[in-house]
Amino acid sequence: MLFAKGLILSLETRGIKCFPDSHTCWHFDDKIAQKYLLESIGAPLVPSYVFYSKREAVTWTENTVFPKVFKLKGGAGASNVKLARTKNEAIKLINQCFGRGFKQYRWQEQFHESFNKYKEGKASLREVLRPIRYALKRYPTEFSHYHQNEIGYAYFQDFVPNNMFDIRVCVIGDKAFALKRMTRKNDFRASGSGSIVYDKQQIDERCVQIAFEVNSKLCAQSLAFDFVFDEDHNPKIVEISYGFAVKAYDSCEGYWTQDMQWHEGTHFDFCGWMVEELLNENEKVY
Repeated sequence: MLFAKGLILSLETRGIKCFPDSHTCWHFDDKIAQKYLLESIGAPLVPSYVFYSKREAVTWTENTVFPKVFKLKGGAGASNVKLARTKNEAIKLINQCFGRGFKQYRWQEQFHESFNKYKEGKASLREVLRPIRYALKRYPTEFSHYHQNEIGYAYFQDFVPNNMFDIRVCVIGDKAFALKRMTRKNDFRASGSGSIVYDKQQIDERCVQIAFEVNSKLCAQSLAFDFVFDEDHNPKIVEISYGFAVKAYDSCEGYWTQDMQWHEGTHFDFCGWMVEELLNENEKVY
């Protein structure tokens, strides 16, 4: 996170092929960068708002509708995501944004998340106790040690109601696969819930089509898209990421090619596709 993006761009400038390349990863773990990028190409992003002054952010709360989703730039598995239900809740978050900021690691939230998963049989007791062990350290994680508090900006997205799940579509080259992630109990967040549906019939293919189109414009080697549906049931992108956990997709029932043809079968090696795409790209040079 500290030097990889600069290193990759420097290598590419020298003529070396990289994975991930700069087109693929420069916006990684930066939701604000993704906002600007997706808006620039007219992608169907959930309406998003970013502010760099407290006055501007507070003024916005006077004229908008709540609830709103508050996010920090980084964080996976729906960490660093909160629901501001009222104007007062939003202002409280804004005050912290332009005050002490937000720590990179908040053990209470991690403990709550792990404990809920433990009750559902999705986490071990060791995973539940890990946040408490981290809390006893001055710098609980290496990442939090080397990164300062998130501070100096406020980022919100419209809250899209009545979504009990999101659709995750992963595109690699001219192929894509997808799954459905259910929200947590009594929660609007689906990412990191661990409740996954692989049934192809429950995947809205409009999400796959949009993912192919956006990925083509961004010239990315590998990209995962998270979709929810607005009140007219139109797919909207929440965020994107070039990285995703391998094991979560082992049970996908097949994949689509860019012509939207479905290819049945759970045994496909999408990590191998990444290697093949890079080798094919290298051959084009010669």
